Amino acid sequence: MPAASCVEDASLSHLMPVRDACAILAFVNSQTLTLPDGQVVELIVSGDEPNLLVYHHGTPAAGRTPSSLLAAAQSHGFKVVEIVRPGYGASTRQPGRSVADVVRLVCAAADALGHERFVTVGWSGGGPHALATAALAPERCVAALSLAGIAPFDAAGLDFLDGMGQDNIDEFGAALAGANELQEYLTAAAAGLRDVTGADLVAALGSLLPDVDRVHLSGQAGEELAEQLRFSVANGIWGWFDDDIAFTTPWGFDVANAHNAEIWQGSADLMVPFAHGQWLASHVSNARVELMNGEGHLSLAESAFSAVVQRFSEVLAR
Repeated sequence: MPAASCVEDASLSHLMPVRDACAILAFVNSQTLTLPDGQVVELIVSGDEPNLLVYHHGTPAAGRTPSSLLAAAQSHGFKVVEIVRPGYGASTRQPGRSVADVVRLVCAAADALGHERFVTVGWSGGGPHALATAALAPERCVAALSLAGIAPFDAAGLDFLDGMGQDNIDEFGAALAGANELQEYLTAAAAGLRDVTGADLVAALGSLLPDVDRVHLSGQAGEELAEQLRFSVANGIWGWFDDDIAFTTPWGFDVANAHNAEIWQGSADLMVPFAHGQWLASHVSNARVELMNGEGHLSLAESAFSAVVQRFSEVLAR
């Protein structure tokens, strides 16, 4: 697949408060970008620093950009734009999208914000999208981080489900069973997340939390994740649904081509098992690798963001 090209004549507008999820976004500069074909992508822009960091959210964790990432980014001269993937928030649904399809949206957002070059970070389900950006827009994306990101479903030598908590095994099992089964599973799961609070999360996430992540959720991080989950299901399940389908079908690019990438993974992760990080570490060409003993899916960010963003600022300055 050729590298992504710029999207011309896209238009930005501020998001008007016409949907339930907007109340959750009152603290951010949320905008919509309309592409020439009519597709709309929601952008959550934080800061006015001179450089650009593109954030790919988790699954389902759109909405509030993590404050730990914002603090690290702004201290090193980056504004952050979160790409709200199709089907989440105000972004037009794109049934059958692949992971690679996000790169068109990233380039359009960078163009609209006036940036030729940028760096990217993807957490969890955002990890593959960050790697896609690095692989397919190498002339623009100068560095990428996959933080607790999944590996391809058909990765040779990897048992994709091995080591996941039961909730994720059930979810991906439904995705593999077919569209009807996945819709039924996610509809039931979303019902329990529409009003979730930080105090509810340990019970809500059940089998997916090692002790280190349970501790992590006891503070501000728990409230932030609860906001992300509420936002992600406020308008339905379809962003989440299409993410799961995209993860379990061909991604549309070769991870080996993701240049200047970093792979971070925690050994205690029950959402995306350690073996996924190990596989990516051995298949992403020349990647910088941090496989962290004892870290979970959520706790890992505290170690990663500050160090990685500082390095990314140095790469962008070259």
